[in-house]
Amino acid sequence: MNYNAGNKTVVGAVKPILILGGTGKTGRRVAERLTERGLPVRIGSRSGEPSFDWENRSTWESSLQNVGAVYITYYPDLAVPGAAAAIGAFAELAVNNGIKRLVLLSGRGEEEAQLSERAVQDSGADWTIVRASWFCQNFSESFLLGSVLSGMVALPAADVAEPFIDAEDIADVVVASLTEDGHIGQLYELTGPRALTFAEATEEIAKASGRHVRYVQLSAEQFTSMLSQQGIPAEFIALLTDLFTKVLDGRNSHLTDGVQRALGRGPRDFADYARDAAASGVWEVHDERPLA
Repeated sequence: MNYNAGNKTVVGAVKPILILGGTGKTGRRVAERLTERGLPVRIGSRSGEPSFDWENRSTWESSLQNVGAVYITYYPDLAVPGAAAAIGAFAELAVNNGIKRLVLLSGRGEEEAQLSERAVQDSGADWTIVRASWFCQNFSESFLLGSVLSGMVALPAADVAEPFIDAEDIADVVVASLTEDGHIGQLYELTGPRALTFAEATEEIAKASGRHVRYVQLSAEQFTSMLSQQGIPAEFIALLTDLFTKVLDGRNSHLTDGVQRALGRGPRDFADYARDAAASGVWEVHDERPLA
């Protein structure tokens, strides 16, 4: 069911909007924004009610019941084998259940991700693709947080620049795509307003946090060995190594106007993200050693 809010049409005013990965970096923000607007939300996760699991297709049907629209994110990444087939099957099931509005979170420069995009586009849905660059929040809410806290970000990335995108901008684009007219059939490629190397991004974090954080370039072999010693699962190591050694080769260094096209404003700068993250206290290290 739709209703008009000024010059905008909101989808799912009665039926909930299903957010797959609703506790993740973008899903959590999308859920918060929709809830603030008074729109019902259903979180698609293993702990949700009803539960949703990409690896258990028997959970898909119940999660889609009485849903008005879906935000699709795939765990762990669209680059993993089988992702496109799973997303295509899910999109087809959604359409067969009468759910037309589907918004997919995709990744820049990933051939496998583009297979998933085509699967959604071919499903018969009223689709929107949100193709994002590296999240700023990977430094504060993901696998690089520990590195920042340790004072050393060590990665197999040279001087290739990446236009990091703020998850807040991604969430705003997703919410607009789910709730407003004019986004159906659009592919929004999202980047920040400038490209930074990982060394430059680390410098921004050090400046904002007031902490000594340095960047160290590793070889792919050194990176793999380091992650193995940390007990990271082999499949996740392979995924990260692939992303750093193949996708981070300069193909994504150029800027795009996706945020401007979708929202009518520019994207947030990495420095703004770093300032806000530092103010939240996420990069503070508390020395809990007992006093002598």
